[in-house]
Amino acid sequence: MSAERLTLERMRADIAAMVHEDPSAIGDEDNLMDLGLDSMRAMNLVVRWRDAMGVPLEFTDLAEHVTLAGWWAVVRGRQEGS
Repeated sequence: MSAERLTLERMRADIAAMVHEDPSAIGDEDNLMDLGLDSMRAMNLVVRWRDAMGVPLEFTDLAEHVTLAGWWAVVRGRQEGS
């Protein structure tokens, strides 16, 4: 497990790369699905964040949220709890 913690900006950059956007184009309250983030890409991000940074996260944890802010709230809670 990595000592590096997942940050909001790292999440934004990773999502941006998945949907071929500039990170500055993704706002905290933007609907990620409207930006082109489908479930397969979201699952890939979850696996990446779990494997690279040790975030105890499953796709279902994020599935009910559609914004970066919603995802970040889940991730921040998981990281603080671990």
